[in-house]
Amino acid sequence: MNFLEEIKLYKPQSEEEKKQKEIMLQHIVMFYDTISYRNSMLFHMTASAMILNENKDKLLMIYHKIYQSWSWVGGHADGETDLQKTALREAQEETGVSELKPCGNIISLDILTVEGHYKNKEYVCPHLHFNVTYCFIASEKSKLILNKEETEAVAWIPISELCKYCKEEKMIPIYQKIIKRIKNNV
Repeated sequence: MNFLEEIKLYKPQSEEEKKQKEIMLQHIVMFYDTISYRNSMLFHMTASAMILNENKDKLLMIYHKIYQSWSWVGGHADGETDLQKTALREAQEETGVSELKPCGNIISLDILTVEGHYKNKEYVCPHLHFNVTYCFIASEKSKLILNKEETEAVAWIPISELCKYCKEEKMIPIYQKIIKRIKNNV
């Protein structure tokens, strides 16, 4: 299923998500041919994976080079129209875990602001990520592989200690919202 169809089917769980879904759909329809590519510099589609262990008390996270904080995994659609495939690909590339069990459809929609920054010595202007999040379950026994191009570390983080690890304050409420949904639905 392509991301336009999947987002249309998604039932927002808050007023914020309802508004974000409206904005996403409006822009996806207007810019369908370009929005899944990051060269659409003002806004583009991204997908994230919230990976929990089997007991749902730990998150598999990466230490993000740009944000200098522990973060979920994910990335740009780069032309992919199935965003769950994007989230899965990014999760495998960034953690090395090959056995990831999907937990259904979209768990969250979020429009994320990205501050201007340098990546690979090139300036990236501020922009928006139209982000779709999926949940995956993985075994803590899975072999983790550090992808040095993307991250500085990969580890299982206790959910109860998330606020100690995540230094991006704007992300903590998003992570907490998603964790609550996962625990209630999976």
